[in-house]
Amino acid sequence: MASVCFYFQVHQPCRLRRYSVFDTTPNYFDDYKNQSICRKVSDKCYLPANHLLLELIQKYQGAFRVSFSITGVVLDQFIQYYPAVYDSFKALADTGCVEFLAETYYHSLAFLYSREEFTEQVNLHRKLVRDHFGQAPQVFRNTELIYNNELAHLVSQLGFKAVLCEGADHILGYRSPSFIYHPPRCPQLALLLKNYRLS
Repeated sequence: MASVCFYFQVHQPCRLRRYSVFDTTPNYFDDYKNQSICRKVSDKCYLPANHLLLELIQKYQGAFRVSFSITGVVLDQFIQYYPAVYDSFKALADTGCVEFLAETYYHSLAFLYSREEFTEQVNLHRKLVRDHFGQAPQVFRNTELIYNNELAHLVSQLGFKAVLCEGADHILGYRSPSFIYHPPRCPQLALLLKNYRLS
C-alpha cells in the first residue's frame, strides 16, 4: 500500500520599510505592511486550511495526519498580529496528528555561509517548536529544500532522523521520488523526496 505524506510550508517574510540616511528611528521593518499582509493571507489561506485539516483529523479519528514546516518568523507574526492563527496551529498540534518539522528559524540560507549560524538557527527553531507545540522535531527541512551530503552529515549529528529533499527529475535522473534514500556516511538518516508532480 502506498502512502502520501502531506507537508505544508508556512512562511511570511518581514518586509522592510523605506529607510533613508535621514531616518533616526531604529525600526527597519514595515509593521503596517507586515500586519496587513499577515492578516490578508491568514484569512484567505491559513485559517480556512487549518479549519479543514482539523475537520479531516476529527472525521477520520486520527488516521489522517499532516506535517508543517513553520518558520519562526511567521510564528512571531501570528502571535503579534493575528493570535487566532497561532491558536489554529496550536489546536492542530493538540490533536497529536500533526508533526512539526525543523528548519532554520529565519527561513535562511545560513547553511551556505556559516555552519555555526545554521546550527544556532536550527536549535532556536527546535526550541520554538518545543515551547509552542510540545514536540521535538525528528525531520529537518532546509530552506527551498536545498540539500547536499554535507548538510545530511550535519543534521545527522544534530540528531535528526530524516531530511526532506527536492525530488525533481533533473536531480534524480532515473531514480524515483517514491523511495526512501540514505546519504553516504549517514545510513541511519532517511532522505524523503518531494514528488514535484503531485505538489
